[in-house]
Amino acid sequence: MKTVDKHSKIITAATKVFAKKGFFNARISDIAKEAKVADGTIYLYFNNKFDILISVFEEEIGKIIEQVKKAIEQEDDPKQMLAIFVRKHLTVMKKNKNLAEVIQIELRQSDKLVKDYRNTIFQEYINLISDIIKRGQEQNLYRQDVLPGVAKRAFFGALDEVSRVWSASLETHYSLEEVIDQVISLFHFGVLTYPE
Repeated sequence: MKTVDKHSKIITAATKVFAKKGFFNARISDIAKEAKVADGTIYLYFNNKFDILISVFEEEIGKIIEQVKKAIEQEDDPKQMLAIFVRKHLTVMKKNKNLAEVIQIELRQSDKLVKDYRNTIFQEYINLISDIIKRGQEQNLYRQDVLPGVAKRAFFGALDEVSRVWSASLETHYSLEEVIDQVISLFHFGVLTYPE
């Protein structure tokens, strides 16, 4: 098996194990078993469990950030940009329920090492939202009294909760399109300068 394939296989296995057991309860041997590799093989690619978690954040969230940035660059309308963010995020979370679960769990961990690192990658991610809001304010589409720093967290919190519901296999009778439309609609009625 190629090196890249093994690395990727370990990341996928770790995401699944972290989702099921949580980062602190998961063991290297659990990840190795899920990846169907020897325990020692893990250490050829990663220094420790924390290093694996960092890679999950970097690689998986990093991919979403790149996809969202690339799609947003093609747009001038902040409302469309926000719709793109919602669509990309929810599509990935629905497709990868283990990743949604890891984000849910690890966003709430209090361990300083985990918190310091994930804050960097997630800050970059949710800053995309505040940048869109600022752009909307510059175009007089969004209310000037809306604080982008607060709005980005409220908006991401809504997406995070929707992802949690999916990862818990509840309320799955809503289609992806219905959920995307609802989130965008609810948010826009709160930040638009006038109703359309």
